[in-house]
Amino acid sequence: MEVKLTTLAENTANYGFIGEWGLSILVEADGKKILMDTGLGFSAARNAKIAGVDISAIDSIVLSHGHADHTGGLRDVLEVKGDVEIVAHPDIWDAKHAQREPESFQYIGIPFPREALEGKGARFKLTKEPVLISEHIMTSGEIPMTSGYEEIDRNLFIKKDGALQPDSLSDDLALIIDADFGLVVILGCGHRGVVNTLRHAQKLTGKEMIYAVIGGIHLIRASDEQIELTIAELQTMGIQRLGVSHCTGFKASCRLAQEFPGVFFQNNAGTRIDLP
Repeated sequence: MEVKLTTLAENTANYGFIGEWGLSILVEADGKKILMDTGLGFSAARNAKIAGVDISAIDSIVLSHGHADHTGGLRDVLEVKGDVEIVAHPDIWDAKHAQREPESFQYIGIPFPREALEGKGARFKLTKEPVLISEHIMTSGEIPMTSGYEEIDRNLFIKKDGALQPDSLSDDLALIIDADFGLVVILGCGHRGVVNTLRHAQKLTGKEMIYAVIGGIHLIRASDEQIELTIAELQTMGIQRLGVSHCTGFKASCRLAQEFPGVFFQNNAGTRIDLP
């Protein structure tokens, strides 16, 4: 099986493309074209034109979670695509907030009403369980917190009944491709931990070999200890391509580049890769 990945939105960009905080990756595999996330705003749709990608031809959209930097491009994508199934967790519609200062909270959830998106053709398939998109492609569903050292950022909250409470990010999910050469795992942010996510992918598929990990690996605020524990675990998984994006953070990216020479790459907007 050939897997083709084109990154349409990311914090930084290759020459000629537009950089914008967030992430969107077009996945072409197993006869399907799947858009994983839509970035923060206009960049995914704009970069698709620059890359010569026809997003009207996508089969489905997968939302990794309900933060604006992964869902804010939905309206622009729907303007081009129209009717399309969107696979996600029900909690994407929680009123998500981030604490910026001790007494300052900012709304960071989906920036559009559900009805407005459905009016443009969005068909939401919301479930906590894994979804089989094709014979060899599935979403992770909810990811168990098993590593012991990965945790949700403490500045993330949801508002319910007028009160703020910590957000467990249960809606955080990944896209898993069970290719003949190994697993390919696409992450949006990996809020519930890259190690937790990859262990879950192994359990769901019954496969140990993880060929590629692509996307956001949420280590931007991680301690040195967590970064080193993460690296040690990743080194046991046989990873051949490690393309990090968005919320990985410069410090963690540098350490990963040191420890995975010839495997690591920075996955920016405009990056295209064919696997294997």
